[in-house]
Amino acid sequence: MRLIKTEDAEGHVLCHDITQIIPGKFKGRAFKKGHIVKKEDIPVLKSLGKNHLYIWEMKENMVHENEAAEFIRDIVMGNNLKSGEIKEGKIEFISECDGILKVNRESLLEFNMLGEMMMATLSNNVPVKAGERVAGTRIIPLIIEREKLNHAKEILKNRSIVQVIPYKKKKIGIVTSGNEVYNGIIKDRFGPVIEKKVSEYGCEVIGQKICPDDTEEIYNAIEMFLKQGADIVCCTGGMSVDPDDLTPAAIKRTNADIITYGAPVLPGAMFMLAYKENKTIMGIPGCAMYNRITVFDMIFSRTVAGEKLSLRDIAEYGDGGFCRGCDECRYPNCGFGK
Repeated sequence: MRLIKTEDAEGHVLCHDITQIIPGKFKGRAFKKGHIVKKEDIPVLKSLGKNHLYIWEMKENMVHENEAAEFIRDIVMGNNLKSGEIKEGKIEFISECDGILKVNRESLLEFNMLGEMMMATLSNNVPVKAGERVAGTRIIPLIIEREKLNHAKEILKNRSIVQVIPYKKKKIGIVTSGNEVYNGIIKDRFGPVIEKKVSEYGCEVIGQKICPDDTEEIYNAIEMFLKQGADIVCCTGGMSVDPDDLTPAAIKRTNADIITYGAPVLPGAMFMLAYKENKTIMGIPGCAMYNRITVFDMIFSRTVAGEKLSLRDIAEYGDGGFCRGCDECRYPNCGFGK
């Protein structure tokens, strides 16, 4: 830093806060550290007794924190995001739609290892709402070398670090199995639960079929909904390993590609995921009927965002896949599924 005359300070960056005192009225910061002096600031500064100022020497290869934050914003921010106001080299990113937040974790790590700049995000694959803040970045020093910014751009290679994938409206078929429900001994509770959950994503339930514990009838119901144009068939009931739990066998009979039968998530271990061409079939365990959030919620949200999950995607839920069972559920504002 160096000392210059105040009248020569236009365009320079202040190295420290400047306090203003008006007896009996005001005492506080008139100009913040990092402020770029404007022409109209000069008489105000002189009225505060500042005939000389300490300023940063803005060499040709140096960039002010706010300009640097704009540069970083343009290389890390992906689709369906907007940026907030830049303050002191900090900028936040806000979702423009309901959807799934996607974080390129490898790129985020590379970026944060560069030094003099940082970025923090919500967890990868977390559901977000329109207007929700999902990430932020900040330049650490007041000024930063342009070469450092260009290196960050080179490292990322046009790969945004964060983006939001919007939900797409899907048609849902529900297949419920169980002799006790089919024969009217007990009332079906699965259908209303699934219908409520999928409606929160703007999806349409095209029908529900209640079947006895019979592999053939469950299979026929699944195929019926697929032919009727269902994008996702949710199969409820009969997902355990008891002899009369026949839903997994019925799903396999459709010749769908079985991704997994079982998931490292509690509640939700007995979950099944399968794909038949561009259609999705889910075997939903009984816990979805009485637990507010289960593996179904995590997988369904990504499915309606257009993802086709692999076995690895499912296996990765083991880290964070244990629900604490809080008295007041705060999902997705918790560690479950992260």
